[in-house]
Amino acid sequence: MRSARRHLPTTSSLASVSSMERPTRFEHTRYLGDKRTQLVYDLDEWSDGSVIDDIVAAETGICFGPDTLAEARNRGYTLARPGLTRRHRRPRA
Repeated sequence: MRSARRHLPTTSSLASVSSMERPTRFEHTRYLGDKRTQLVYDLDEWSDGSVIDDIVAAETGICFGPDTLAEARNRGYTLARPGLTRRHRRPRA
């Protein structure tokens, strides 16, 4: 009986990953909105994982269909930038 060998990623394959790991609930979306601040985060470009973890923990995240920045803007969301903050409000829905 042969033992199963696990495939371990090489350092070259790890270096090619540039975006952050997406939350489980939003693994198929690129744009994640925060209902409290009306900010939308591009998960392919955003590097601060603590902000995304806070949105998921507070259960105030929203995804958009179609998953585009234009759709997020149609719903009143603004693209988040590092250093941009807004006051947290209670989500309406």
